[in-house]
Amino acid sequence: MFMREIRPLRQEDWNEYVRISMNAYPGMRVNTAVEQDRLRNRGQRMNADPTITFYGLFEDGALRGVMRLHDFTMRLHGAEMPVGGVGAVAVDLYHKKRRIAYDLVQFFLDHYRERGAPLAVLYPFRPDFYKEMGFGYGRKMNRYRIKPADLPSGGQRQNVAPLTKRDRHALVACYNRFMAQNNGLMALSDFAVHTFFNSPKLRLAGYWQDGVLRGYLVFRFEPLDEANFLRNNLVVRHLVYETPEALRGLLAFLRSQADQIERIILHTQEEDFHWLLADPRNGRTALMPSVYQETNAQGTGIMYRLIDLPRYFTLLREHNFGGQTVRLKVTLADSFYQVNGGSWLIDFADGRARLLESGDCDVEIRLDVAEFSSLIVGATDFRRLMIYGLAAISDRHYIDTVHRLFYTEKKPLCMSSF
Repeated sequence: MFMREIRPLRQEDWNEYVRISMNAYPGMRVNTAVEQDRLRNRGQRMNADPTITFYGLFEDGALRGVMRLHDFTMRLHGAEMPVGGVGAVAVDLYHKKRRIAYDLVQFFLDHYRERGAPLAVLYPFRPDFYKEMGFGYGRKMNRYRIKPADLPSGGQRQNVAPLTKRDRHALVACYNRFMAQNNGLMALSDFAVHTFFNSPKLRLAGYWQDGVLRGYLVFRFEPLDEANFLRNNLVVRHLVYETPEALRGLLAFLRSQADQIERIILHTQEEDFHWLLADPRNGRTALMPSVYQETNAQGTGIMYRLIDLPRYFTLLREHNFGGQTVRLKVTLADSFYQVNGGSWLIDFADGRARLLESGDCDVEIRLDVAEFSSLIVGATDFRRLMIYGLAAISDRHYIDTVHRLFYTEKKPLCMSSF
């Protein structure tokens, strides 16, 4: 019987980390010694960030699986809270189907619950795999393929200038203000900011107003035709803006690239972005019934998981849950992380939440932790869960009340790559 241990990676573990990772993710195309050194060095640079730690699962001293943990700070419903993130989960090619990933994820959830984080987040390699572990879907990502001339032209492009390392603090300050205006965003890590300003592929353009950075783009160029270096697209990785003027100015800058760029590939979680475009079609000609034309592709990505319900409501004690007054019993099914399952009684008075040790409830809702996780971050709403049969309620007269408790006009955004 092997003795398992999960601990942070040490200097002597990085070669095995590279071997396990390159076999778990062959699409990274890490084959040569130079590519392996690059993967190792990048991992070690990330590990130097105080908010990022690489962990390994060891059996009698042999590394069998790895993961990368992120100490995030999320702005959710107007409150800042610690959130745990996990990425780069990889299991040794020769030790699959031995519950190594299971143990890594259990450790991940315990690690952050013990540190006072009410939520965990990840990007799934397979959504169904992590949904079975209790992670709920977040907001979808939209990919638009825009002809530059279809972007609005009215913005003040003259306020847009390239950003350099001297603008690092201005960029972080701009993002922090943007984070405060929105829901679900997580603070930038030092490694992410370093990547913005040091990656040879990335470009940064900022919109300045009265000496203050009010918006920025992070983008790169993408060859459209390997046989013709003159044909390129421009891929927008991040679009951050505090004001309509900043948005219009940045879009005017993108529009001005029409002589060099065939299409702007823009990724956004904003469902209504097509309102800005003269022609929102993305170039694909197939019709949807009856005559709907394709504007963008969509993908599911970020997933959320509640790991400590009492902690969640404690951190949101100043949040107004829809102005509702009701005593609600929440019963969660959580087969993967059983300490998180069970029933809780929450007293809402004019929208303020307080957990009760005992007492009667006005109404009870019952649902899986995955759906409840999506509900409490604002990625879905209670009425929709009821319509889809993904939630149950003891008294249907309270459907609207519960809906208003958890409804938010601002669906969660996520711009963190991990």
